[in-house]
This record gives sequence, C-alpha cells and structure tokens, in this order.
Amino acid sequence: MTRAQSNVVGVALLLGIAVISMAALTAAVGALVQHNAASADAARVATALDDALEPVETTGQHSDTVRFTSGHLSTVDREIRILDASGVRATVEVGGLVFEARDRRVSYVGDAIVRRSGGSAWLHDGPPITATAGGDVFVASVARLNASAGGVGGTGETTATVRTRVRHNRTALGTGTFGIAIETATPGPLERWFRERGATVSRRDFDGDGTESVVGRFPGSRTGYLVVHDMHAEVNGG
Repeated sequence: MTRAQSNVVGVALLLGIAVISMAALTAAVGALVQHNAASADAARVATALDDALEPVETTGQHSDTVRFTSGHLSTVDREIRILDASGVRATVEVGGLVFEARDRRVSYVGDAIVRRSGGSAWLHDGPPITATAGGDVFVASVARLNASAGGVGGTGETTATVRTRVRHNRTALGTGTFGIAIETATPGPLERWFRERGATVSRRDFDGDGTESVVGRFPGSRTGYLVVHDMHAEVNGG
C-alpha cells in the first residue's frame, strides 16, 4: 500500500513538473516571438521613415506610409542649434518622431535616424551635414518636421500616413568656425559620427529640459551655410 501511494505521489510530481516546464517553455516562446516582432517592426519603421521623410531630395507634396504590428509612433520636441565662435548662431525647432516597441526604439531628428535595441544604439542614417576634414565649407541641412503633437499606434496592426509639403530656405553664415548641436535622447551614435569626421564632441543641455544635445565643432575657418528644409508634416493613423 505504501509503495502504491509513493507511485501515485511520484506520478503527480512528474505531472506537476511537466506542466510547469510546458508553461515556462510557452512563456519563453511567447517572449521570443514578441522580441522578434519588435525587432522586425523597428527595422521596418526605420526604413519607412527614411523613405517617407526625404526633405533634402524633395520639394512640394509627398506622401508615404509607415506600418508596424505593435508599438507607438509619436512626435517629440527637439531643437538643432548652429554654433559659431561667439556661441549659438541660430536655433531651429525641428521636432522629431519616435517609434517605441518593447526595448526597441527608432528616432528621427533633423533627418538623422537612430535605432536602439536594449543597451545598443546605432545610426540608420546620419545627419546631412557637410564639413569634411580639411575642407573649407560647412553646410548644415536641417530638416524641420513642423508637425502637430500627437501619436499613432497601440497593440494591433497599425498603418500611419506621413504627408509632407517641403520648402527650402538657405541662409549664408559668412566665414568662421562652426559647429552644430543636435538634441537627442540617444547621443552615442551621433557622437561617433561626429568624431569620425574630425569634429570635437561634447554634450550640453541648452534649454534645461533634461534632454542633452550632442555638440560637434569642426576645426578650421570655413564658409558656412544653413539650409532649413521645412516639411509641414502630418502624421495620421490609417
């Protein structure tokens, strides 16, 4: 009788362990599926934003779509500053777009696209700045989103429509030493980008809002130009 009871208890324990193991496996598979879906969404959104927002190459009206299975695409407040030897020469309220899905993040600021996955971040597309090492020209092409605050997304399949009406304005900055400060929540990739082009790099919170700017200053006297691409963007669901 004792042996029979022991067998019953043993079977019950084995069944319990099996149920727990299956539950853990199911949870692990579910987490992996969500992880891969978030990664695929981030890659898709980065490419779509690159296609939808082409202010340097576009004039007039343009429309494109951004699709993702889960996540949120929203506008953020961002600024870009042009610097000369005296300090801040011009401030442009460029705004930005940020997509977030789990630990994945894609940000668009000033026509630069940065991707982040967990603790790693990298440039999908660098800022359109011309200031080659040893060169005599500084050209800052600054994309101004000029979009109303808002967001699109959730937990289901989402299609966001991005419409732009691009106009260009060029300002001569004269001759001198120049730099540019890009406000961003993901500074690392931009810092590397500036250093690769011979700029000295620092960080500074110009307006005290808690979001620092990556400051890249280029050596040597140059002839400077600021080109603002005003996009008048609209981001809507559907």
